[in-house]
Amino acid sequence: MIKIIFLGTAGATPTKKRALPSVAIEYKGKIYLFDCGEGTQRQFLKYGLNMSKISCIFLTHVHADHVIGIAGLIRTLSINKRTEALSIYVPEGEEAKVRNLAHFDDSVVNYEVVVKPIKTGTVLKNKDLEIRAFKLNHSVLTYGYVIKEGDRIRFIKEKAAAAGIKGIMFQEILKKKRLQVNKKNVSLSSISFLETGKKVVYATDTRPCKAAEKNAANADLLIHEATYTEALKAFAKDRKHSTAGEAATIAKNAHVKRLILFHISARYKDTKDLLEEARKTFKNTEIANDGLEIVL
Repeated sequence: MIKIIFLGTAGATPTKKRALPSVAIEYKGKIYLFDCGEGTQRQFLKYGLNMSKISCIFLTHVHADHVIGIAGLIRTLSINKRTEALSIYVPEGEEAKVRNLAHFDDSVVNYEVVVKPIKTGTVLKNKDLEIRAFKLNHSVLTYGYVIKEGDRIRFIKEKAAAAGIKGIMFQEILKKKRLQVNKKNVSLSSISFLETGKKVVYATDTRPCKAAEKNAANADLLIHEATYTEALKAFAKDRKHSTAGEAATIAKNAHVKRLILFHISARYKDTKDLLEEARKTFKNTEIANDGLEIVL
């Protein structure tokens, strides 16, 4: 189960209802944090998330609205007696800015903060999860992220029982791919199927680009910025952001299952126009509000 929690959904400046950008992905007892806008640590408290579970932070870029929250979060974790090292992934060449946030004062941080540069490709991989970075099209070097759960073999209980597979035999057939049971050969493929892992794509801040479309292909969930409506497309082009309609086109072309619009300009007190615009192109669209939880 992958749980996505939207901690902050505004773009550039906060509003009464929207904090600055941050999305937490909770998976197997760990939290992978994407961007860390000002006040992110308070959003953890507000929405009942445990800060101690943060495993890594992945930054899309180093504009202030996406990173300033790191300074407070690092110090609060130290006060809360964190001992585990914290890895922060940042576009290559921008490491010094993040290190400054970690060490700008004389506060004692009682654990290691490891700032790691990223390029296009795999950023983190373990037996359960892979996180890949891809370049976006913004005014500074910016990366989007693909969060992909590993594919898994699932047994079909009825077929396994009929074939006489039980107990430790499940582990044996996983390793050997074939077993002899009651003088009959039983293949793994005859009693199981391959379950494709869930895929989440996080793309902000950016103009529409082929890289986003390619990496979002067949995703279960695409989180894409929608800073403006088409009426302000000139602003979007000038400031290297996307409109709701453009985000929907990416979702449609990539054949994603679900689109969540994110990074909403403070000018939109009512997001109805953004939502209507996107749904003209891609029906299964929602707009994220702070605190939205999605479980895949």
